[in-house]
Amino acid sequence: MTAPLTELTHARRKELVVRALSNIEALESAYETITIGQLVSMRARTHGPTIAIDVFERGQRATYSEISRLSNKYAHALRACGVRKRDRIGVLLPNRIEFPILWFAIAKLGAVMVPINMRYTPREIEYVLSDTQAKFAVVDESAWTAISAVEPWPRDLAKERVILVGQPSGRTATTLDELLKGVDDSLIEEDIQPDDLLNIQYTSGTTGFPKGCMLTHDYWAVRSYQGACGDGRPYQRYLSAQFFFYADPQEHLLKSYRQGGTFYLAPSISSTRFIGWVRQHRIEWCFFPEPIARQAEAADEDGSSTCLQKSLTWGCSPDTVRKLRKRFRIRTQDAYGMTEIGFGTQMPNDLDEMAESGSVGIRAPFRHVRLMNENGTPTPVGEVGELWVSGRGILKGYWNRPELNAALFEGEWFKTGDLLRRDEAGFHWFVGRTKEIIRRSGESIAAREVEAVIREIPEIADVVAVPVRDMKRGEEVKVYVELREGLTPADLSVDRILQHARANLAVFKVPRYIAFVPMLPRTSSSSALMKRELMAVSDPLAGAYDAEKKRWG
Repeated sequence: MTAPLTELTHARRKELVVRALSNIEALESAYETITIGQLVSMRARTHGPTIAIDVFERGQRATYSEISRLSNKYAHALRACGVRKRDRIGVLLPNRIEFPILWFAIAKLGAVMVPINMRYTPREIEYVLSDTQAKFAVVDESAWTAISAVEPWPRDLAKERVILVGQPSGRTATTLDELLKGVDDSLIEEDIQPDDLLNIQYTSGTTGFPKGCMLTHDYWAVRSYQGACGDGRPYQRYLSAQFFFYADPQEHLLKSYRQGGTFYLAPSISSTRFIGWVRQHRIEWCFFPEPIARQAEAADEDGSSTCLQKSLTWGCSPDTVRKLRKRFRIRTQDAYGMTEIGFGTQMPNDLDEMAESGSVGIRAPFRHVRLMNENGTPTPVGEVGELWVSGRGILKGYWNRPELNAALFEGEWFKTGDLLRRDEAGFHWFVGRTKEIIRRSGESIAAREVEAVIREIPEIADVVAVPVRDMKRGEEVKVYVELREGLTPADLSVDRILQHARANLAVFKVPRYIAFVPMLPRTSSSSALMKRELMAVSDPLAGAYDAEKKRWG
């Protein structure tokens, strides 16, 4: 049995950290540089007949050998269409096997994938395609209506270079199946370097519309190596239940590739079906989001009936982790990470004594971390500071955002905008965010983007979006609306606000709660909005309209 946290002396904790840091240095020394295309080809040689990917809800599966050949074939087809190295390709696909195969093909061509959220509105799709100057797009049949409604059409994207995945159904688009006819599956020749871009991965930010993280082959190779090191040992069956257009499931796939396992891709997160998938496919490793863990506890799921051995639990409370470990009799790992850096910290495998402490661990492989005060000085031990991260394979910067890059990089150090605390032994604890991000059911929502859209309504003078705690979704979006002088709530219905939001924002960004206020709180010195006052109200639902229940609180 491991000792409770309270029984771990300061000396013992220091000893654990010194040993763990020595192991991390050994892992760094053992690392071998590789590009993603090379990883795909290598695994086809070593694990050819093993099932590499299983998109079980669609009945789609392929071996490592088949994935390698198919990705070669996709690459030849794309090259025949005119795709060249460094070209950006917008990808609007749900969780289907064509998505990871296409990603590998793009990697082999040296092109750049721009994954687009399937729930984006035409306005948001246009923004991403135009911002990246995408020359090509691959679009699922289910998203054809959305991309057809894009206006204005992106200047760099010729409509004949939009490739349809699925059935034409009377459409005149070129289909992926047509492009693949008669194409060989030989390895494509292209000079790909680890520092070449592979993704422009859009993530919500505080400055309005999402921003594109420039992620290289080396980023993905290092991040998947961090994940594999975090596992402690190879597993045979990995489950990811997130949308593949996000960075996490892409990393989960590459981690499985490093281990020679089978990657099971679910259609999307489902709190009611998740444990059933774990049982059905005898999953050994998965990521447990807090809502799923709580659902398993509430439903009194029998954890002993699964093959689960290890779970990543970042974002879960210590109490949830404790109950999860007891119910499923598994090892867990906490960590801190973000799209921009992959893993920043991890709780090493040999520090299981700290698993229920709530700590996010020590520096991850290839990462250097420091906590800094607002004035740029180091934060003393025990106090809260902003986490700065440097190291191999972090983002190259944000696409087309020189001013933002200048603000968020201090030399080699990236300023995460997140607040952490470090104890005297070297363990870190996540405290909160300096960024104005609302986290709803695992989605990151930029408050300023919601505000910018709602503010377009002529009757509105100003608006503030804030998070509201929610047991089911973690947080919900609430907007406080200040009307123009002389107007009252009778002049602007909540239905009009919601209609405008639904037309211009992905469904998960649409506010659930709406409240009218005579005047938003501002500082007397600069007239800056005081969001903290609005977030500190004792009953945030009182007097607010609930769009889900369609009633006023």
